[in-house]
Amino acid sequence: MARIFCIANQKGGVGKTTTTVNLAAGLSQIGKRVLVVDLDPQGNATMGSGVDKRALELTVYDVLLENASVAEAHQRSAKAGYDVLGANRELAGAEVELVELERRNERLKGALRAVQADYDFVLIDCPPSLSLLTLNGLCSAHGVIVPMQCEYFALEGLSDLVNTIKQVHANLNPALEIIGLLRVMFDPRITLQQQVSEQLKAHFGDKVFDTVIPRNVRLAEAPSYGLPGVVFDPASKGAQAFVEFAHEMSKRLGAHPAIVA
Repeated sequence: MARIFCIANQKGGVGKTTTTVNLAAGLSQIGKRVLVVDLDPQGNATMGSGVDKRALELTVYDVLLENASVAEAHQRSAKAGYDVLGANRELAGAEVELVELERRNERLKGALRAVQADYDFVLIDCPPSLSLLTLNGLCSAHGVIVPMQCEYFALEGLSDLVNTIKQVHANLNPALEIIGLLRVMFDPRITLQQQVSEQLKAHFGDKVFDTVIPRNVRLAEAPSYGLPGVVFDPASKGAQAFVEFAHEMSKRLGAHPAIVA
């Protein structure tokens, strides 16, 4: 049964989509069956996986409105080796339409339940805001992976995110927990980043992943080619770090039985 994780951070520009597609590619390289769910109307995870969001006939929007199943709407990212439940601008309208519907927070959870046996991991790329789309992701997930830069303002945003996760855990999804914090765009030459990294480890302990993703030009270039960095340039330091992270994720979860919603 699939383990379902949100990649979330209420601060924008911290590498959520980069983390989602590269972790998915890394997990698929080590033999895991992976589904990426793009919950951001910008559709960056879709395009970054080599799927043209403009050509999609069915998207996560149709799944949330229960007009299609995940099995009907997903696409295969042939080069990256995983499945994608894509998104485009249509998804922005789902915010308004979901408000009036029953089970508005649990539409995605119900849809994913039907395909849990088909995947080892489901990775949900959330938008940078606490919206109905993000709530659907958090209500569906067993845990949250938080990518963050080691900067002062990132610490401020982290406390807001932790409070949000606590509220969702208390009121909507008692299975939800923080799986870990992933340090991304890390530059060891910057003293402040080293200091923030040490603060994170001191405060969150083993919730901080051992793997650190360095600031890497090749990871930034990869989306323009419609590929995760892990596939675009496997020899780059960023790609190698994400494959290492995939191994760490798999090892960290290997001791725990699969969680059934």
